[in-house]
Amino acid sequence: MKRDSRLSGVLHVLLHMAETDGPVTSEALAAMMQTNPVVIRRILGGLREQGLVQSEKGHGGGWRLARDLETVTLYDIHIALGSPGVLALGHRTEAPGCLVEQAVNTAMGDAFAEAEALLLNRFREITLADLSRDFHQRMQHCGNPDH
Repeated sequence: MKRDSRLSGVLHVLLHMAETDGPVTSEALAAMMQTNPVVIRRILGGLREQGLVQSEKGHGGGWRLARDLETVTLYDIHIALGSPGVLALGHRTEAPGCLVEQAVNTAMGDAFAEAEALLLNRFREITLADLSRDFHQRMQHCGNPDH
């Protein structure tokens, strides 16, 4: 099953941006993420629309964070990515008139809704600053300056 790793990837990019003084080019971010600069520009363009990042054109330009790390939550970024589904499981819908399928889908739907609400509420509690602190603790523990 293919998992949607966009949130994880964007968090990675944003933390690299937080570690860099000044703007970071799409090319530099793409190299860090082993992807194409167009992918980075597309993702960061959506984050720019939500006021999370800003871009500067011209020589010395690039992307930078537009808000303090303490004020940006995983939920904010999830919303900026278009609120993708957080669960890979789904309902069987081949026989909507089947009472068994209806009972199963009702129970599963309720459980899915509870799980998603729990996860999204947790996303509201975690900030980029929390991730940055964790990164710095790990770096200090390992003594490895490589991100």
